[in-house]
Amino acid sequence: MLNKYMCGIIGYLGNKKALPILIEGLERLEYRGYDSAGVAVYCLGKIVSTKSVGRVNLLKEKIASHCGVDGVIGIAHTRWATHGKLSERNAHPHCDCKKDIWVCHNGIIENYKELKDWLIKRGHKFRSETDTEVLPHLMEEFYDGNLESALIEALKRVRGAYAIVAISKNEPEKIVAAKNSSPLIIGVGDPSTGSGQGKEYIIASDVSAILNHTKKVVYLNDGEIAVMDMNGIRFLDLNQKKVSKKTQILDWDLDSAQKSGYPHFMLKEIFEQPESIANSLAGRLIVKDGLAKLGGLEGAKKNKIADIKRILISACGTAFYAGLAGEYMIEEKAGIPVEVDLASEFRYRRPIVDKNTAFIVVSQSGETADSLAALREAKEKGALTLGIVNAVGSTIARETDAGIYNHAGPEIGVASTKAFTSQLSIFALLTLFLARQRQMSLAEGKDLALELEKIPEKIKQILKIAPKIKKIAAKYKNFKDFFFLGRKYNYPVALEGALKLKEISYIHAEGYGAGELKHGPIALIDKNFPSVFIVTENSVYEKTISNIEEIKARGGPIIAITNIGNKKISKLADDVIYVPKTIEMLEPLLNVIPLQLLAYYIGTMKGYDVDKPRNLAKSVTVE
Repeated sequence: MLNKYMCGIIGYLGNKKALPILIEGLERLEYRGYDSAGVAVYCLGKIVSTKSVGRVNLLKEKIASHCGVDGVIGIAHTRWATHGKLSERNAHPHCDCKKDIWVCHNGIIENYKELKDWLIKRGHKFRSETDTEVLPHLMEEFYDGNLESALIEALKRVRGAYAIVAISKNEPEKIVAAKNSSPLIIGVGDPSTGSGQGKEYIIASDVSAILNHTKKVVYLNDGEIAVMDMNGIRFLDLNQKKVSKKTQILDWDLDSAQKSGYPHFMLKEIFEQPESIANSLAGRLIVKDGLAKLGGLEGAKKNKIADIKRILISACGTAFYAGLAGEYMIEEKAGIPVEVDLASEFRYRRPIVDKNTAFIVVSQSGETADSLAALREAKEKGALTLGIVNAVGSTIARETDAGIYNHAGPEIGVASTKAFTSQLSIFALLTLFLARQRQMSLAEGKDLALELEKIPEKIKQILKIAPKIKKIAAKYKNFKDFFFLGRKYNYPVALEGALKLKEISYIHAEGYGAGELKHGPIALIDKNFPSVFIVTENSVYEKTISNIEEIKARGGPIIAITNIGNKKISKLADDVIYVPKTIEMLEPLLNVIPLQLLAYYIGTMKGYDVDKPRNLAKSVTVE
């Protein structure tokens, strides 16, 4: 079953009032996309729950006089309807028959129907239409005074993906959590007397809900259970054997997850790209030697990387387009054959993978379900697996043999901007790393490294013309169809530009290789169908100019992105956006910036919430 699961989890146990922390956590998770929310807090001998359809602020209004305000343990959730229609009774948390055990769950229980039928025969009464509700009823069935044992027994019967937090009225100082193929992080606060343990725990599906309270976290692996009470925290597997875990320190600041005066996270993140790219490059470029230093790929895996004969890149959405650009880079500069696959299709085409294949999985969150499934398939077939991820400690980061972190910082806007350019930067570094081991000369390596180092400053130049791009957006905001067209390195940029416009403004847009126009799509062109051309001065410039002339001859409006100083293009295009010149391989890093701004301005002019586009999620954690 295919689902884009967008839910958010937050749980709290400590000495503070739980409710304000839970609500704050829900608000920080709002960007993930949701349509209902709920909370359950232990208070005065019982667990009190409130749910609401709509935004978290509506939930806040409902619980203004809630008796749970004094409780110090609770769980909360934002849900995007999958199983069961949008309603309060289908919102989380869900409980057992006696309202003793309460559960929040992200993911999908694949065998919930058979479990539900079995539980009904055992006398259980269900209140919702969700798959999640089988969990508290299963726990009730196996509960013998120990919450973690009940959860483990329940999970032994469950098939599917999950991140779970649960509390029980009968154990009011305990919260348990479990993970399988869906992210879950435990923040450890209030350190006790030097033992490193804590008496305050914040469990969340996303680090943004934790940052305001602690930077000390533990990442759960699949099949692990966390048990937290006022004495500390312990970890078990599904056989109830103890698991040893280490805490890690987050290197993200809370300020980086705030809007910092910008009207939207998306605009803030577009303008952060000079810094985020610089962070991706920091300490990795050795310009004087024309080299890239990638610590994550060195050491034990160095010999394997030197033996690579073929590369497979797998990703979804925007990351897939970054992979397409990476294909051009690596093949042209390093001479290694590369294929790029949609992760959602990888397993279904019987891919040929062997020990001389490097499998690169690209994911901003590091939790994308389809990408994880592709990774595990490649690993089973013997490939060297590498990850390009932004989220430190994420599942993909842990399961790959080696990898490269983006270091782009949190990206809150659902539509990816700075993560995309960070991924492009990492592919450029990887290309330099591989090419200098093979066919790239010292001189060419130095030229590439030097030009890559200049990219952040050149993006700053583009950002200065944002007001001009805004005027162009105002001119075109009411058109209903767009083409985005480019060749070679700018073909993936065209695909990404079209995706951004679709995501943010809900306008129909298609990205094409410009050479494909005459193979069918040009039939759509008329005065009401604008085309955005990426036509910077490179090896395919003249061919792209010919495509512009084909559109112009048919009366189609043209927006052109070209290099500063190119005056000839104004005779062909209706509107021109000028960007600095760079070497052809690095053009996507610059040329995508105007497309991000164009989509942003059109979306906001149409009155849409560009940070939380309808029907979309930041991290797709279920297939």
